[in-house]
Amino acid sequence: MSIPRSTALKFALLLATTIPLAAQTLPPDTILFHGNILTGAHLRPDPDPDAPSPTPARVTALAIQNGRILAIGSDQQILQLKAPGTQLIDLHGAFALPGFNDAHTHIAYAGKQKLSIDLDHTPSLAAMLNAIQIYATGKRPGAWLLGGGWDHTLWAAKQLPTRQDLDRVTAGHPAFLWRTDGHMAVANSAALAAANITDQTPDPPGAKIDRDATGLPTGILRESAATSLIQSRIPPPSAQDRRQALETSIADALAHGVTSVQDNSDWDDFLTLVTMEHTGQLKLRVSEWLDFTLPLDVLKSRRASHPANDPLLHLGMLKGFMDGSLGSRTAALEEPYADDPANSGIPRYDQEKLNLLASQRAAAGFQLGFHAIGDRASAIALNALTAAEQVATSTRPIVLSSEAERQAALTAPLDSLPLDTRFRIEHAQVLLPGDFTRFHEERIIASMQPSHLLTDMNWAAARLGPERAAHAYAWKSFLDHGVTLAFGTDYPVESISPFRGLYAAVTRQNESGTATFHPEQRLTIQQAIYAYTQAPAYADFSEKLKGRLEPGFLADIAVLDRDLTAVAPREILATHVLLTLVNGVVVFTGPPNSVSP
Repeated sequence: MSIPRSTALKFALLLATTIPLAAQTLPPDTILFHGNILTGAHLRPDPDPDAPSPTPARVTALAIQNGRILAIGSDQQILQLKAPGTQLIDLHGAFALPGFNDAHTHIAYAGKQKLSIDLDHTPSLAAMLNAIQIYATGKRPGAWLLGGGWDHTLWAAKQLPTRQDLDRVTAGHPAFLWRTDGHMAVANSAALAAANITDQTPDPPGAKIDRDATGLPTGILRESAATSLIQSRIPPPSAQDRRQALETSIADALAHGVTSVQDNSDWDDFLTLVTMEHTGQLKLRVSEWLDFTLPLDVLKSRRASHPANDPLLHLGMLKGFMDGSLGSRTAALEEPYADDPANSGIPRYDQEKLNLLASQRAAAGFQLGFHAIGDRASAIALNALTAAEQVATSTRPIVLSSEAERQAALTAPLDSLPLDTRFRIEHAQVLLPGDFTRFHEERIIASMQPSHLLTDMNWAAARLGPERAAHAYAWKSFLDHGVTLAFGTDYPVESISPFRGLYAAVTRQNESGTATFHPEQRLTIQQAIYAYTQAPAYADFSEKLKGRLEPGFLADIAVLDRDLTAVAPREILATHVLLTLVNGVVVFTGPPNSVSP
């Protein structure tokens, strides 16, 4: 008799939690005890906290052996496993939970921004220019001034910076500075000249070069086809610069209890991560995405270059861009922007070409994930993913042989499906009302960033108008339609802190608590934690390895100074991390005298 793999695994986990402790043969490397440990067993996207589980929802202690959870239980049970070499960590009653898994980051760019001109949260154009001028002082002649993070929507006048603004403070250096969302940048006159961008330069397809009344470029470039004109002229970072940037952002992630990220950085950054792993210096789990637009043979070659089952570092989905962002007014909408009636955004693809590319890559076994902010972009993405799944179904070894089987599969448990593409749409900020059902029917994962709402709610209603705003950042609508909802931050567009996202998810309020955006879309704290731990693991095909603190799972743990499930929502924002463990090893220690190994 054969036992289904999912059933066998559940049985193994049940056995591991109930067998006599004396029968455990391998001594633990580390024991955490005297804690308030949330195992994740009862976290789920639906509101039923009483669904049966073989694992308790809370324990006070756990044992770790060789990077995995060996056993969980009471202090008395787990301390019996102590051996002479076992490290003991007294949590002093602190709250612990599975390490956060950020489903959408750009860690290389985040580190580069922190090490260059970091304009994050600059309160005005004057403050931005002052920061640039200070950074430029003493730089060698001709050196590029790079960085980003500026956001004109935070400024009183909300005016975009211009090349003339930058010219006044850059002392002749070429300067290129990203807006916080990464879909718009400003360049000074020297940078435009280096790229030969003039009044005669046409707008590249899927992008825009802003111009003044005389037709001259203002310095604002929208979307990658335009920004790449200048990026191609910037000297690439050295291997040392890349490593320093990655180490900087990884340290930031670990300090916020983030133990895994699903990341969109350059191929050379991935190779730097490989080197860090080989030398034992990589402390954060990374699933690195590949560029959807690369030729298929290049994608296959890169996929084959690194073990797919490496739990610390591996290559994940292919990421493609359907549009830009709401903040830059480049998100593709079905109807014009409410505050810009002549503009409906910039779609990146026509449907036929996208369907072809997506189908070819799906047939080759790649997971697909499409950036889509506007409702038009999401509809285009859904159409392509539907076409791609049909091709993948017909070309993979296991095939749904009838329409009846296909219809049955739509309501079957996720882990029972013979075809498991786990296609994703990243952001999914604005949807047509009927497309929530399409997400469910096609089993598309909604990979979203709740902390975006904290920034965007200042202007989102003006951009969208009341009717579309009702279907924007609609986390609960996704769950109500049975859609897997995976949370991340889009770091460095937003802080890597998961606590801002958790706060946004359960309150839908700005950080001062003075404004609320469609409170009917609020989640419970249990749903939000699930979306930051187990759902991203599922989105990366690793739900059997991480996202829960159960025997056999990876020992990735965040220890916090407060119980997120018990405090008032506003207190979530003040959360501090006391310890972060990856693979059972302490990789971050918080304030002195809090919790120490």
